[in-house]
Amino acid sequence: MSDSQKTAKVSFDDKELELPMYAPTAGPEVIDIRKLYSEGGVFTYDPGFASTAACDSTITFIDGDKGQLLHRGYPIDQLASKSHFLEVCYLLLYGELPTAEQLEDFEHRVTNHTMLHEQMQNFFRGFRRDAHPMAVMVGVVGAMSAFYHDSTDISDPWQREVASIRLIAKMPTIAAWAYKYSVGQPFIYPRNDLDYASNFLRMCFAVPAEDYNVDPVLARAMDRIFTLHADHEQNASTSTVRLASSSGANPFACIAAGIACLWGPAHGGANQACLEMLREIGTPDQIPEYIARAKDKNDPFRLMGFGHRVYKNFDPRAKVMKQSADEVLDLLGIEDNPTLQTAKELERVALEDDYFVEKKLYPNVDFYSGIILDAMGFPTSMFTPIFAVARTVGWISQWKEQISDPQLRIGRPRQLYQGKTLRDYVDVENR
Repeated sequence: MSDSQKTAKVSFDDKELELPMYAPTAGPEVIDIRKLYSEGGVFTYDPGFASTAACDSTITFIDGDKGQLLHRGYPIDQLASKSHFLEVCYLLLYGELPTAEQLEDFEHRVTNHTMLHEQMQNFFRGFRRDAHPMAVMVGVVGAMSAFYHDSTDISDPWQREVASIRLIAKMPTIAAWAYKYSVGQPFIYPRNDLDYASNFLRMCFAVPAEDYNVDPVLARAMDRIFTLHADHEQNASTSTVRLASSSGANPFACIAAGIACLWGPAHGGANQACLEMLREIGTPDQIPEYIARAKDKNDPFRLMGFGHRVYKNFDPRAKVMKQSADEVLDLLGIEDNPTLQTAKELERVALEDDYFVEKKLYPNVDFYSGIILDAMGFPTSMFTPIFAVARTVGWISQWKEQISDPQLRIGRPRQLYQGKTLRDYVDVENR
């Protein structure tokens, strides 16, 4: 962020403040309000922080009006079609695409750290069998700080690097074991001869009595899902990680906080909600009824998978996800799947309906991702854990960036207080 001569004037009561403004490389200009309270004695009021920049970052940029998502300047559609997840991880972590030698070294480091500490199996077994996989992941990732003491010192750049690799490498194992535990099957150890996505699929679906041969089409679709969810700027879970990090918490605690936030149905659970909605609709002939309900302000029904807090255009990730859905369902021989047919018809109807066009309610990434995961054999309870596996690299990239920021201060949002003012305590017998 460089200084700019441009300023913004704010006038209220008998005061007039001149606040500096900054011009980003992309996106709207920013008014620096850091001295608004010290010089003006007032706060800003912005529920949801929709108009507030809490940090400056060089990692991810979203242009919601254009439907554009860039990682370090590279469009997500190019990365999803030409790259793969671990290469995108390297890009997010280090700022540039790797050379062939750098990529080979990075993939080797990740692949050779996928094993979990053996005693962590006992930690898994402490949960009830019917525990939600996300609850298990929150607990296990938070507990990593009790197993990996040599990578919790955030002031040591090497320990930060070790923690980063460990989290990216071990998160698929944690998610797969959470799934295995929930269905009562033995844990499957990772294999160093498999790529990231194939390893995850095998750990989820292999059993000791019969191995699981990963189809390359499914592995590619899984890799794309990971890539498309790798980072998404300052969303709720990323902001949670940054807020936890600002206190000096260790990296495992920060990522566990991000997982807990992601668990919310308004965030990471949206693809599950979308799939459940498509199943509720049932068949394409029922769509007009549900479209009418979605337009009715008095009807609680919501059309899931359409629209986005940031995008005011077509979600660029949805285009790639739609292609993957077609490939996966074609491979599995279920292209006539009623859920997919309902999804395609719902998309067509909504994009031609003036109500949705005017409100810019375009399909988002959740619209098709749930269909793909369901076709692969994942229960809906695993949709958000898979999201967490993918988003871990984004959280870590944002965490590392913040730790290195000389402007780092502990997060301390203000409030608009509407409660009682000062009053005296009354003894219980006089109330």
